[in-house]
Amino acid sequence: MEQEAAWPQPSVSAERREVGEEESRRANGPDWDRYADEYQATHGAFLGDVGFVWGPEGHTEAELGVLGAVADRDVLEVGSGACQCSRWVRAQGGRSYGLDLSRRQLQHSRRIDEATGIAVPAVQGTATALPFADDTFDIVFCSFGALQFVHDIDVAVAETARVLRPGGRFAFSITHPTRWMFPDDPTEEGLVASQSYWDRTPYVEIDDATGKTAYVEHHRTLGDWVALLAGAGFRITALLEPQWPEQHDRVWGGWSRTRGLLTPGTAIFAAELS
Repeated sequence: MEQEAAWPQPSVSAERREVGEEESRRANGPDWDRYADEYQATHGAFLGDVGFVWGPEGHTEAELGVLGAVADRDVLEVGSGACQCSRWVRAQGGRSYGLDLSRRQLQHSRRIDEATGIAVPAVQGTATALPFADDTFDIVFCSFGALQFVHDIDVAVAETARVLRPGGRFAFSITHPTRWMFPDDPTEEGLVASQSYWDRTPYVEIDDATGKTAYVEHHRTLGDWVALLAGAGFRITALLEPQWPEQHDRVWGGWSRTRGLLTPGTAIFAAELS
């Protein structure tokens, strides 16, 4: 596939303020389009073209088994990026599909489809309006994908429940909610709490040149996630807080060995639809 030139990254200023669903989506779609080339160049080898990594700690689905058996299952990946995880599911005999807000990420998915010979059908869309019929999937998962960028998270979780078959599994990984207390800094300075865990005001970046919102991330506490899942008819079956592997030295944004040996960086939820 022909490669397009990378979009320039804007100079931004950070603030904390309330942001709704429309503004979040309008910012985060173009942001991921701009960042996709750099993201795949920087992290692609770590993720693997046909790989399923749950987070910066490097723990894989083959190791953790969060999804359970995927062979002969219908599987949806929400916030799929370049569909690396979905490609792994297909390699295990599952029928996986991808969905992502970023057109550029899906272009990278097509590139990897061609390189590996494992094609993942994927569609551009949002977690709050899944373009699939009711009771379509056995498994829906999200590996550090859409959920942290969605304001209307109750709608997204309800949409997941709608497209799952009874007894279906929902699994997702997110930045561990306790990280919200600390600066996004991989050094020892990132171990000093500087803001309230209970402050759910979104993190917002503003493009200095245009004054427009360029990026939005939303925070929920562990209790918020429990209530969201239970309220949508899910029964939580696991909450994993993976430890930093002893020999793992990779730095990924605010994730590092320095912080990872002392405090969790990732939370992985697994739940079944009642």
